[in-house]
Amino acid sequence: MRGLLLVVAAACCMSVTAATRWLGGDISMMSANQRSGVIYKDINGNVVDPYQLFEQVGWNMMRVRLFVDPDNASGEHHDEGVVQDLAYVTDLCRTITQRGFELMLDFHYSDTWADPGKQFVPRRWQGLDAVTLADSINSYTTHCLQALRNAGVVPDMIQVGNEVTYGMTWPVGRVDPMQDAGWDVFTSLLQAGARACREQCPDAALIIHTERAGDWPVTREYYRRLQDAGVDYDIIGLSYYPMWHKDIATLGATLDSLAAVFPGKDVMIVETAYYYNHDGHSWGDSEDFSHCPPGTVEGQRQFTAQLVQELNRHPNVTGLFWWFPEENTHGTQPRHPGGGLNRGLFDSATGNALPALYEMSRFLTQ
Repeated sequence: MRGLLLVVAAACCMSVTAATRWLGGDISMMSANQRSGVIYKDINGNVVDPYQLFEQVGWNMMRVRLFVDPDNASGEHHDEGVVQDLAYVTDLCRTITQRGFELMLDFHYSDTWADPGKQFVPRRWQGLDAVTLADSINSYTTHCLQALRNAGVVPDMIQVGNEVTYGMTWPVGRVDPMQDAGWDVFTSLLQAGARACREQCPDAALIIHTERAGDWPVTREYYRRLQDAGVDYDIIGLSYYPMWHKDIATLGATLDSLAAVFPGKDVMIVETAYYYNHDGHSWGDSEDFSHCPPGTVEGQRQFTAQLVQELNRHPNVTGLFWWFPEENTHGTQPRHPGGGLNRGLFDSATGNALPALYEMSRFLTQ
């Protein structure tokens, strides 16, 4: 642990504004957590301000998701943490920027979770044709960014869609990277969102986010199609969860290939996480733990150390973000949403920060 603390001290001496690498997490539930009475502690059990702790371990950017109309989401999804409407996001993003962190905004373009298995068109856009849908995406993106700017919040990076490997706003914008059908429509939707971002936040970097880091042919074809269509973006964003996306060596091969085939694009791991307590929670046959460390506190630290070591071999990788690091039910009131995954960076039983949080700091000390 002494070595980790030395790493943290070195990271804290870095200037955030001068950083060439970005370290942080998607803390979209932080406001709800704090309202519910969550108690955060450092690794020694001292109660802390979580933002101050994140700063101490070198984090310099936070990611926040934005749903279109989360009131339309199912009760189950509300319980999982689908609460981020524009008002919620504006308040949280204001806090993030006032606390000195850079900001990544993640447009989901859905009323609920958007991922490879579901990209549900928002209720307000159901039944629209492709042209009208593109106009709606552009207008909605413009409206949200104007509202944030009016509140004094300007994102530094913006994701145009979340895990959009198979398109977004299904069925109109659905695609398969290995099939030709639908790409003209889908890329027109991405372009509509990107245009609004460029107009409203011209200094923000744009990210296109996919989740097949363990499958190079799919990843290659996806970004090749964006290139052929002239889609405007700056950064390739990847999800990497070892139980879904193969081993770290496979990720490393994908990162090498991205550098060779798309040399002008930086790459960020915009989502990663691993269990500190795998107490029977299962996603069924989709998970493969044969190459993973144990789902324990030490196993989570080992995964993080291995991931950071691999990422530090790749100069094209400029960002690392933990998904739902703030997950923690210690001290909460009943019916607090969003807990139970046990993949955060705090122990829900004690509220203590976990070693993996400190291990992440090595990403900034390459």
